[in-house]
Amino acid sequence: MTEDTTKNGPDAAAAEAHAQAVDNAEAQTDADAVQDGQTEVDAIEALRAENNDLRDRFLRLAADMDNLRRRTEREIKDAKSYAVTGFARDMLSVSDNLRRAIESIPDDVRAAADAGMTVLIEGVEMTERGMLATLERHGVRKIDAEGQKFDPNFHQAMFEVPNSEVPNNTVVQVVQAGYAIGERVLRPAMVGVAKGGPKGDTAADDASKA
Repeated sequence: MTEDTTKNGPDAAAAEAHAQAVDNAEAQTDADAVQDGQTEVDAIEALRAENNDLRDRFLRLAADMDNLRRRTEREIKDAKSYAVTGFARDMLSVSDNLRRAIESIPDDVRAAADAGMTVLIEGVEMTERGMLATLERHGVRKIDAEGQKFDPNFHQAMFEVPNSEVPNNTVVQVVQAGYAIGERVLRPAMVGVAKGGPKGDTAADDASKA
């Protein structure tokens, strides 16, 4: 009986050791599976983060390109609109001289002028009108000043005129016509403004005094 127990002892120990090894292997397999699963989750999260980063970069790049496109279009439009600015300003000086020549002719001289003089006067007037019409086709427009509230952005006050019949700082006289091209002032209108009438816009009053 003792001999059988002795013989069975090593076998039982071996079986137990084998069982323990199996348990350890299964535990290790489970641990590896958990670790592999965590690694997969981490990889997915990393890919999501990278995808979000790339998406943000793309959106910023798209916005920058859209802004660049709009800015380029605006600059091209401005270049076309204001390309004639210098030329137009020079032509206004010529127009001013034509206007001075026309206004220098007294009414009685005009009325008594012979055919040759009449043709000359009408030719000068037609030249002035044609020049201003050409400038207008290129975006140059006359600033409407007389009767308007004084605006330092478009008018240049030369003197004040006592006048109690119109609101204070109303433009009552235009010494030299002003012109604008697009949204820019090509030349402010030189004007005389009313003084002594009812109070107008306080901001305009302060601006004209400045």
